[in-house]
Amino acid sequence: MKQIETLSDVVSVARALRFADKAFINGRFTAALSGNTLETTNPATGEHLADLAACNAEDVDAAVKAARAAFEAGSWSQRHPGERKAVLLKLAALMEQEVTQLAVLESLDSGKPVSECLAVDVPETIHVIKWHAEAIDKLYDHTAPVGNGAMAMVVREPIGVVGCVLPWNFPLLMLAWKIGPALAAGCSVIVKPAEQTSLTALRVAELAHEAGIPAGVLNIVTGTGKEVGEPIGLHADIDMVSFTGSTATGRRFLHYAAESNLKKVVLECGGKNPAIVFDDADDLASVAANVLNGAFWNMGENCSATSRLLVHEQVKDALLKHMAEQIGEWRMGNPLDPENRLGTMITADHFCKVSGYLTTARKEGLKVVQGGFTDRGIYVQPTIIDGVTPKSALFREEIFGPVLCVTTFKTEAEAIALANDTDYGLAASVYTGKLNRAIRVSRAVRAGTVTVNCFGEGDATTPFGGYKQSGFGGRDKSVFALDQYTELKTIWIDLPAE
Repeated sequence: MKQIETLSDVVSVARALRFADKAFINGRFTAALSGNTLETTNPATGEHLADLAACNAEDVDAAVKAARAAFEAGSWSQRHPGERKAVLLKLAALMEQEVTQLAVLESLDSGKPVSECLAVDVPETIHVIKWHAEAIDKLYDHTAPVGNGAMAMVVREPIGVVGCVLPWNFPLLMLAWKIGPALAAGCSVIVKPAEQTSLTALRVAELAHEAGIPAGVLNIVTGTGKEVGEPIGLHADIDMVSFTGSTATGRRFLHYAAESNLKKVVLECGGKNPAIVFDDADDLASVAANVLNGAFWNMGENCSATSRLLVHEQVKDALLKHMAEQIGEWRMGNPLDPENRLGTMITADHFCKVSGYLTTARKEGLKVVQGGFTDRGIYVQPTIIDGVTPKSALFREEIFGPVLCVTTFKTEAEAIALANDTDYGLAASVYTGKLNRAIRVSRAVRAGTVTVNCFGEGDATTPFGGYKQSGFGGRDKSVFALDQYTELKTIWIDLPAE
């Protein structure tokens, strides 16, 4: 693995990269049947990276046929659990040999800081693949307590052909969250990466084939949501879809399932996540660091980002002072420079959406205490806005950018009410020096993940998903993720007395 410490090091790696630009179907790269292509660019510079296969419903159908044939043939679905485990571990090992290349490729394609890709995205992607590989031969079926007159076995079977529709904010990691448990369960998989960020998924598919994943078991179909995502949702021979993205798009997959074959649908959608800081929090400097990390990590383009800071009125000024002292650590600039912690917005359209909230803040007369401006290209400064009320669009809508909105409270009950005053329920953080309050408030906040005195999403062992309009049908990560990629079957055997 080549070590990179400077911008020059990263540029050297980037120049040596080879971009896969075709769909990966039935074990080989193939152009779209239409011959059409879709340009993908570096969002930080606008530089052309590749012309991807612009697939459509015909290509989706070809991938589904390959996936179904592989599933029915049993080349993966019926393979011994230990053998599937070995193949996935080999995939992880091949990825470990390319950590640097994958990190630079991810940064080029998405505008994510290469330092984050190296420290978090790629290592965690590999860890998730390993974790689910190791789980394969450690999950047991069950027998039911039905007495001596019968035996009832409850067994898991792979659900079949799975469609995985990915977001653009964590291309590699969300790929692992989906294909890790899906492949561990024995399913055949069709992945639609976001059209803005397809390059790393194509490379992983290539490595998976090299590791021994049989043809047809892992397919990558590139293209737009309309031309690829919708046909996946409507396809009558796909048994289940796992989607991560906006709540609006997630709703469509429920419609697609209803209009087609009632396929299972699991959605991980948006968030408007609160950090609740009480006046008994132990260390405000530490709280400030955690809240800033929650708000600005990955440029705030994160469904679990800390978008709302709910802070007790008696400690607000002191907390904001600590934030002002620390915000300089969030250096913004060229994502390929390892010194930078903030890169670009993913596209010009998304930049306009996020920067529009800065305009809204000024129109509403809110106080911009840090940042509040855009920079050359499609960069948005890390921004803190004070005085945000529940009536404001900044309090209610998912911004998906580096914008933290500050609201004060007086009592614990008010803090809980403000935290739950949202259509979303993905994540939350509670900062307090009292254990009883930490547990009490964590239970009262309606969110899928609540962290105490820190920001995070747990790890590979903990389920991730949301309440209310943040999620539907299941969870990513942990052994619970396997629930969505398997069916439960009861096998009942009468044991009559002789």
